[in-house]
Amino acid sequence: MKLATLRDGTRDGRLHVVRRDGQTAVPAPDAWPSLQRALDDWEAAEPAMRALADQLDSGAIDGTPVDVHRLGAPLPRAYEWVDGSAYLNHVILVRKARGAEPPKTLETDPLIYQGGSGDMLGPCDPIELHDPAWGLDYESEVCVVLGDVPIGTKAADAGKYVRLVMLANDCTLRNLIPAELAKGFGFFQGKPATAFSPFAVTPDELGDLWRGGRLHVRVRSTYNGQVIGDCDAGPEMHFSFFDLIQHIAKTRRFTAGTILGSGTVSNADRARGVSCLAERRMIETIEQGAPSTPFMSVGDRIEIEAFDAQGGSPFGKISQLVVAAGATGGAA
Repeated sequence: MKLATLRDGTRDGRLHVVRRDGQTAVPAPDAWPSLQRALDDWEAAEPAMRALADQLDSGAIDGTPVDVHRLGAPLPRAYEWVDGSAYLNHVILVRKARGAEPPKTLETDPLIYQGGSGDMLGPCDPIELHDPAWGLDYESEVCVVLGDVPIGTKAADAGKYVRLVMLANDCTLRNLIPAELAKGFGFFQGKPATAFSPFAVTPDELGDLWRGGRLHVRVRSTYNGQVIGDCDAGPEMHFSFFDLIQHIAKTRRFTAGTILGSGTVSNADRARGVSCLAERRMIETIEQGAPSTPFMSVGDRIEIEAFDAQGGSPFGKISQLVVAAGATGGAA
């Protein structure tokens, strides 16, 4: 089952059930006008929405055409946005970029930060650049939407709490990060609003692309019209989403509507490219002695999309233009 949120002038938008090919959609039943309402009442909402999805997919109902420019994030505001860094190649390269060593527990203890969740961007929303000196970067990620997760949940039991899977562009202001971390109190200003894919998809819809708490697809990053990364999301995700859920639930429970991210998808094979500019800059430093790729500037566009082996795009495309602060428009 595939879901999307149509902007309708309300804070949380109107939840829609989307046909498998992403072309048409119908409103979810009135009892669940928003995705958060559906997540809060998943046992009743899920079968009712799935019945609509089956009708759409079989042609029993037509739906209306999907205009991705009118879509917000599937969850326009979330209770929590928790992001990991499960791809160790990314951790190693980015730490090198700022002159820091990876933690000694790199392979045993996941890295996690908690980002802002009150202002989630839609798939075609512009990225406002307030100061080029801040070092704007994109980050192509996989994420999951959780149901209610009890404290002490173990990885072996975590799968039943994953409601939906989607993509994210977790932007970073690279040049603000070192000073923030030097304070010993984590990210804050270095992490602006995150954007999400048009569609959020139930794990069963993905078939064997979703297995072991990992999404086995290629995540393609296209920067200013050129493919800059085409990374395998599955094999090199050192900590699975199930592992990440176990980690975050060690000391507290999480409510339905929490989003959990994988961190930047990254492969050791440089032929696969990169899912953020920081990695490219670090590779340039290693190979050439200094980075030559600048961070993002006004007029740049980043597109993020995942593909299965048949070329299908289950989550749709994130397509964002960098605009000057205060500028209007900027959608694809």
